[in-house]
Amino acid sequence: MDQDILRKTSYRDQKEERDFVPPRENEGNEDETRDEVFARLATDENIYNSRGLSHAPKLEETARDRYLQMGCCAQMHSCQWTDSFPGLSAQSDFPVVQVRFKNTHKDFFRLPENEAPESFRTGDIVVVESTNGHDTGVICLQGELVRLQLKKRNLRQDAPEIRKIYRKARQNDVDKWTETIQAEKEMQRRARVLAAQLGLSMKINNVEIQGDHTKAIFYYTADDRVDFRQLIKLYAEEFKLRIEMRQIGARQESGILGGIGACGRELCCVTFLHNFSSVGTHAARVQQVSLNPQKLAGQCSKLKCCLNYEYEVYTDAMKSMPDQKAILKTEKGEARCIKIDPLRRRLTYAYVEIPGSYAELTAEQVFDILERNRNGQVASDLVEMSKESRKPVQPKPEFRQVVGQDDLTRFDKPKENKGRNKGEKRKGGNKSEKKRPAPASLQKPVLKKNHEKQD
Repeated sequence: MDQDILRKTSYRDQKEERDFVPPRENEGNEDETRDEVFARLATDENIYNSRGLSHAPKLEETARDRYLQMGCCAQMHSCQWTDSFPGLSAQSDFPVVQVRFKNTHKDFFRLPENEAPESFRTGDIVVVESTNGHDTGVICLQGELVRLQLKKRNLRQDAPEIRKIYRKARQNDVDKWTETIQAEKEMQRRARVLAAQLGLSMKINNVEIQGDHTKAIFYYTADDRVDFRQLIKLYAEEFKLRIEMRQIGARQESGILGGIGACGRELCCVTFLHNFSSVGTHAARVQQVSLNPQKLAGQCSKLKCCLNYEYEVYTDAMKSMPDQKAILKTEKGEARCIKIDPLRRRLTYAYVEIPGSYAELTAEQVFDILERNRNGQVASDLVEMSKESRKPVQPKPEFRQVVGQDDLTRFDKPKENKGRNKGEKRKGGNKSEKKRPAPASLQKPVLKKNHEKQD
C-alpha cells in the first residue's frame, strides 16, 4: 500500500482534546485498511493552529491569553501596536473589528448596537453573520488600526459589505466550533479520495467548515478548467453539507501550507504579504540577478515575491547611471560594459580586442569618457583609470583589551617552546656544544676508595 499519500494526522470527534494514537507494532501488515493506516500514522498535531490558537478554545481563558496565542502561532498575525499609546488604544469607540477564521481568512464585522464597544476585546470568540447561517471566529484587530485598514481598502464604516456580530460565543457555540475543526482534516482526506476516483486533475488544498456546521468550503488548485459538477454531488451525499468550491492560485496555496524560504525565514505569504503583485524577469535583470529558474522560483514554482521589494530602489538608481549599451573609445580600442552596480554607482568594462582585461569605473568617470568621445577625443587606458578610482582601504578597528578581558586572537598566536632554552642542543644543531652540569642536588655521590688518602 502506498502510504506516502496519506497525511500523518488524524482527528477524533471529542469536545476538548484529542488523544494521541500510538503506532502499532505490526507496521508491515498489508491487510490494514486505508483508515487504519491513517489512524496509525497519526501524531499529536495542533489542529487549532489554523485558527490562531495553541490548544482547544475554552471560555475560562481570558481574551488576553488568546491574543498572546495568536502572536506566537497564527498566520498573518495582526500586531496591536497601538496599545502602547493611550490616545490610540484598541479599546476605542470604533464599532468595526476584524475577525480571524481559518489560516489567512479574515474579514471586518460591525459590533452589535445594543452592547458597548468596550465590552469586546482582541481575542474574544464571537458569532458573526454569514451568507447562510452564522460562523464563529476570533477578534484579531480593533480600534484605530481597523479604521486605517478600512481607509486603505476604500471601505466606509457603514458599508453594506460589512456584516454584523451577533454576540460573544457561548459554550454550545464553542463545542460545535471545536467539532467542525476536528472534522476538517478527515473531510479533506476523504475529498481527495473522491476527486481521485473521478479522475479529476485537481488538488484539494484545504477545507473550511462553517461554525454552524451547515456549509463547507473546499479550496483547490488546478492547471486547467475542471468540471466538478459530479464531484459536488458526491460531496453533498458524503458529508451532508452545502458545498462551495473555490479555486486558488499557486501563491495562495503556499500561503495556506506555509514553509521556510531560501532566506531561512518563514514565507512572506504566510507572515505579512496580503496582495500578490505580478513579478517579471525584468525585476531580476534590473537587480543584476542571475536568471536561474531554480534560484528565482519560490516554493510555489513562481518567481519570488521578494524580487519586487527592491525593484523601485534599483529603478531609481538606474536613472542616474550611464547608458549600459554605450561603447567607450580608448587608446587600446573599444570597451563594452559587462556589469553594472547601480547602488555603488560602478560599471565594469572589458576591451573587445583584449580578452581577459577588465576595468571597474565609477559613473562619473564613464560620463567624462563619453563626453570626450563626443568631442572627438580618445580616453587613456581604462585599467589605469580603475586603479585611480579605487578608494583606499580603511584599516579595520583593532580589539583592545579593556577591563581585564582576554585577547580575541590569543589562540592564533604560535605556542612558545617553554621546555627548551635558547642554548639547549637541538636536533641537527652544534654537536660540539657542552652540556650544562646538573644541579648539585641531583648529582650522584662519589664514593672514595680505601687506598685514597684522606685530607
